[in-house]
Amino acid sequence: MKLISVIVTTYNWPPALKLCLDSLFAQRDQNFEIIIADDGSSSENLKQTKAFCEQSPVALSYCYHEDKGFRAGTIRNKAVAASKGDYLLFIDGDCILMPEFIARHRQLAELRCFVPGNRVLLNAKFTEIVIAQQLPLHAKSINYFLSLRLQKKINRVTGFLHLPLGFVRQLQPKKWQRAMTCNLGVWKEDFIRVNGFDELFEGWGYEDSDLVIRLIHAGIKRKEGRFAVPVLHLWHTHNDKSKQEQNYQRLLDRLQQHDFIIAEQGVSQYF
Repeated sequence: MKLISVIVTTYNWPPALKLCLDSLFAQRDQNFEIIIADDGSSSENLKQTKAFCEQSPVALSYCYHEDKGFRAGTIRNKAVAASKGDYLLFIDGDCILMPEFIARHRQLAELRCFVPGNRVLLNAKFTEIVIAQQLPLHAKSINYFLSLRLQKKINRVTGFLHLPLGFVRQLQPKKWQRAMTCNLGVWKEDFIRVNGFDELFEGWGYEDSDLVIRLIHAGIKRKEGRFAVPVLHLWHTHNDKSKQEQNYQRLLDRLQQHDFIIAEQGVSQYF
């Protein structure tokens, strides 16, 4: 593997995206590109985020579509179609990465495997401080995070541990739960094979679980990324969940259809 394509999803939160990008710009492994997948930010927010992008030390492109509600799967498909790497890393624009994030994902990458990482959640009050002061959390030590945990500003500190684990990482090859696109690595070839995200999943909920289930149905195995590639996830209010039940029912149906692999409305339409 040479070039990694990092797909960063964002929507109307430039201060959070700046923290995310700052942590990407500080990566020790610089052999990657960034594609911003903007799910319809306002013109003013779009102007701010594009200004942040000008500081990038690596290749960066911007993928945007107009706001028609939560369509994260759609904008991610469009970003993948614009990508040049052979390995994809999906993260959210309100996540902060440690400097080894890209390098460790590269080490974990294995053919016919997808790699979900874990996340450490910030509470609401501390998130406000981080945003207001633009705190460079990516540059902080483990002792700093231990202090945050004691103050209950983050929900765990074990996520920062780096453990080799070896074969243990592949003990649950068909587990789809808790694999989210705020931190997910997958080969572009495998992503295209299942036709990417199914854009029938509009509104918040389960488009990432559906992708993972179809990857598993296609024979792509889970390789656990916990204790290697954490992200710090800023607190935010929940998106509109009006279509959650509809999306969940579609997901349950597909769980039972083991031969269902190809997204009905996926990434192929953009090539």
